[in-house]
Amino acid sequence: LYNYDARGLDELSKKQIGDTVHILETYEGWYRGYTLRKKSKKGIFPASYIHLKEAIVEGKGQHETVIPNELPLIQEVTTTLREWSIIWRQLYVQDNREMFRSVRHMIYDLIEWRSQILSGTLPQDELKELKKKVTAKIDYGNRILDLDLVVRDEDGNILDPEQTSTISLFRAHEIASKQVEERLQEEKSQKQNIDINRQAKFAATPSFALFVNLKNVVCKIGEDAEVLMSLYDPLESKFISENYLVRWSSCGLPKDIDRLHNLRAVFTDLGSKDLKREKISFVCQIVRVGRMELRDNNTRKLTSGLRRPFGVAVMDVTDIINGKVDDEDKQHFIPFQPLALDDAIRHKQLNISSRFSPRVAGENDFLQTVINKVIAAKEVNHKGQGLWVTLKLLPGDIHQIRKEFPHLVDRSTAVARKMGFPEIIMPGDVRNDIYVTLVQGDFDKGSKTTAKNVEVTVSVYDEDGKRLESVIFPGAGDEAISEYKSVIYYQVKQPRWFETVKVAIPIEDVNRSHLRFTFRHRSSQDSKDKSEKIFALAFVKLMRYDGTTLRDGEHDLIVYKAEAKKLEDASTYLSLPSTKIELEEKGHSATGKSMQNLGSCTISKDSFQISTLVCSTKLTQNVDLLGLLKWRSNTNLLQQNLKQLMKVDGGEVVKFLQDTLDALFNIMMENSESETFDTLVFDALVFIIGLIADRKFQHFNPVLETYIKKHFSATLAYTKLTKVLKTYVDNAEKCGITDQLFKAMKALEYIFKFIVRSRILFN
Repeated sequence: LYNYDARGLDELSKKQIGDTVHILETYEGWYRGYTLRKKSKKGIFPASYIHLKEAIVEGKGQHETVIPNELPLIQEVTTTLREWSIIWRQLYVQDNREMFRSVRHMIYDLIEWRSQILSGTLPQDELKELKKKVTAKIDYGNRILDLDLVVRDEDGNILDPEQTSTISLFRAHEIASKQVEERLQEEKSQKQNIDINRQAKFAATPSFALFVNLKNVVCKIGEDAEVLMSLYDPLESKFISENYLVRWSSCGLPKDIDRLHNLRAVFTDLGSKDLKREKISFVCQIVRVGRMELRDNNTRKLTSGLRRPFGVAVMDVTDIINGKVDDEDKQHFIPFQPLALDDAIRHKQLNISSRFSPRVAGENDFLQTVINKVIAAKEVNHKGQGLWVTLKLLPGDIHQIRKEFPHLVDRSTAVARKMGFPEIIMPGDVRNDIYVTLVQGDFDKGSKTTAKNVEVTVSVYDEDGKRLESVIFPGAGDEAISEYKSVIYYQVKQPRWFETVKVAIPIEDVNRSHLRFTFRHRSSQDSKDKSEKIFALAFVKLMRYDGTTLRDGEHDLIVYKAEAKKLEDASTYLSLPSTKIELEEKGHSATGKSMQNLGSCTISKDSFQISTLVCSTKLTQNVDLLGLLKWRSNTNLLQQNLKQLMKVDGGEVVKFLQDTLDALFNIMMENSESETFDTLVFDALVFIIGLIADRKFQHFNPVLETYIKKHFSATLAYTKLTKVLKTYVDNAEKCGITDQLFKAMKALEYIFKFIVRSRILFN
């Protein structure tokens, strides 16, 4: 039952699991005997390692043979398994993955069926059926492994050549060959059908996810690190997904040791447009968390906990995303490119000459620059360092994936969303994410002899100056934090970060909140670092003056200087303009004379850019749509808001489909005694249905169906919708009505679905 190594001369040496032994004597928990593969060597062995089987002994002395007293088929299966296991190991060594997996499945099937037969609990008819399956599997396996074909009778028993005529053997051989050939054709056909079904399923699915399983990080870091993985478009030079973050300890293991063999993530919300991208890369950035410079050893005097760029690893996953490669068992090695040059070169003690091999990256190259260099480079001098991952493209959204691939994706699997909306937003998929990217800055060295080591701290505050806790997410798989600190580039005047965090604030707090960015010089020496204060600040409000959300895109923020204590007080700066555009709108110039009413702040010559992207099903950047969604705040503008809705870009309307439909039916229901808005609401509904009928948005059909079945609740809508439709039909020939009636007829299917559902709810 288990491998056993001899501990004394009298013991039987090297008994392996699966060996058959013949027992000659027994004594107090020990047996004496020999293995059938080496009868000459006799010895003792513990009884606890042995499973006894009934057997028949024939002959005596040297001519003695032991025959297990079990079904001939069981003996055949046992022999087959032993033969296949040797071949299986060879396939593994040869890296023949496809055949290795096929043999594994066959071995597992035979082991399972052998157990069922040995249990003795199967009825005769089931046992007969199972024997047929076993013999068919053995014959099929022997054929694909180029082993001898076994000929059998109708019941699956091996024919004895001593008892069977040559012609009968030949005919049995022909029948067996034909059956195996048919089975091979059937397998081939099934595989083709699976491929066709898979392609059809992928073609019909509007949403996809990339499953990533991080197996290991082989990298000489020497300190704690953050391993940040994301999807990247190299042609546009931009990240297209959130980060998946794994914190790695200095001893070469995940900091959360419970996740050692469970470092899995899915990059969700990928759509057909992403599958058509010319190139997609899987990018891993490694950020070291510790001292300013690794070469310094006197750690007691050095500042710790600094985030320093360490290197990147990049893999082209275009073929996996396109579905051309699909092997979830294959472990991919992604070579690692470190940033650090040789210390002597870095500190300019030597001139770089031809005797130094060129490197892809230098110590103060920015991480994104290195990513682009690695993508462009043909090979990376990785010295065996890198990441080991398995990758697989899965069809469906996160709910479908959890249901259909539970062996890969469960509740503990990190979910990294696309930075942007999926192609379909289902009702109930409430999202309120604001992605903030630190782009670049330009900082004067001031009184210092060299450029500053600038660290940016990102946080969210309300208008009273209170910090919002746990609203910043540095990456999927990690907990929310209240303050995010950027990577520090050593003595660089114009750092370029390209670091993105997700800010998720409760809807009700967004209009009172702003992003605050503080800048501080970080010193290598701990004693000096403690005396360093915030030297500047920038901020931006998340809500604009017109009630819409901060615009997507880059923002050139004004950098303010003041005493550190005053910068920490929101009342000092909140009334001031936050961006260069805002400053110019107020008739001032950032480079001109100091503005009036700046109070204790002055505008610095330093510059700082961020970019933002709002992915929210509750916050819109469109004024007209906002007017309709917040119609109760000013009912005097309701007619205007309903008319303006039909001018809003379709892409913005479908993002807020449920809220827009809710608003329309609430207007109708809350004005049930009046017909003032009925026609406008009807026209707006026809406009929305028309949008979804458009080829561009036709994949939102299921969303509309789900809304009608599960979320629509206007019990009196049927009377008003029917009345407006009847009015249009009655006045079909009148000028101005024809066009609107024509649109209504195109939307008739869904108008009636709303009418029928409303009437059912009313009943």
